[in-house]
Amino acid sequence: MIQLIVFFLILSLLVLVHELGHYISARIFGVKVEEFGFGLPPRAKKLFEKWGTVFTLNWLPIGGFVKLYGEEYSEGDELVAGQTGRFYDKSARVRSVILLAGVVMNFLLGILLFSTVYSFVGIPVATDRVKIVEVAPGSPAEEAGLKVDEVIAEFRKDGEGQKIGDADTLIGLIGERLGQTAIILVVDKDGQERVVSVIPRENPPAGEGALGVVLSNVELTKFPWWQMPFRGAVVGLTEAIAWGRDIASGLGKVLYGLVTGKGVPKDLSGPVGIYQISGQVIKQGFLATLQFVGVLSVNLAVLNILPFPALDGGHILFLGVEKVIGKRRKTQIEGYVNSAGMIVLLSLMALITIRDVLRLFKVI
Repeated sequence: MIQLIVFFLILSLLVLVHELGHYISARIFGVKVEEFGFGLPPRAKKLFEKWGTVFTLNWLPIGGFVKLYGEEYSEGDELVAGQTGRFYDKSARVRSVILLAGVVMNFLLGILLFSTVYSFVGIPVATDRVKIVEVAPGSPAEEAGLKVDEVIAEFRKDGEGQKIGDADTLIGLIGERLGQTAIILVVDKDGQERVVSVIPRENPPAGEGALGVVLSNVELTKFPWWQMPFRGAVVGLTEAIAWGRDIASGLGKVLYGLVTGKGVPKDLSGPVGIYQISGQVIKQGFLATLQFVGVLSVNLAVLNILPFPALDGGHILFLGVEKVIGKRRKTQIEGYVNSAGMIVLLSLMALITIRDVLRLFKVI
């Protein structure tokens, strides 16, 4: 039950932050916001009214929404004397900014959460030490007794030792002796060195290397307390951008698979899959949960910027069409297209959810 509550709180936070972006930008540019809803309709209760906006509580406890005044426009729907604050009376540039504001808020939330995590756990800094961060069960490394957090300091060949300062050098040396006689490594932990003999595999399982270890020469470093938030912000921005690229690449593969008939990638998860992952992450602690929410927030930002009907990117695409044709379009047409886009998105979500459920019960 606690996991379910936390899951809904996470989704609600991401959507509310997104809608808050639309709300703030609309207010800045003088667009009246008729309603800011917590949760989705039907309405349960009117909370209060402020700055011309009715704040409401709705029955479906997922996220929220904002309703902009004059969001719909029809040909011949001209401005009435004394009427102000309509969304469609604003320029295409202003409307684009309002539409983009939700995406920006989700991306900023991701940066904030990543920054918070690194401010506490430490800043990733490249070193000249190659540390073992993971050992695969049943691998040659495990059989040889290699341990997590040990540093591979030296590679010995023909009685001579070579210092190891980066993972690529070690991987290259190991690659020369796959499936042959054992290689000799000198490992260090807390100043205590020992010699390990291990035979690298020629054909390791998918996702594993010849030894079955994950190596890194990046270590988490603590700086003076007053530097940590600033350094954390820099690393947080870098990670948000990196996640954004990975997510965009993944979505590109999904679209390619749909267009070419190859289907949806097997590792793609919907709400059920995300719910399962959230349960595992919550058990790892508060900071791990923050990082997970940061990834989801960046994911939502990238998804919404796609030029697909019903998404913010799709609305912006219609604004581009408006600029090209030189006149305002009928929002009824846009509404039909967005409805069709929503049907496609919901159908895809249903397909992924069904597969997640089947996977949950080990049917596939």
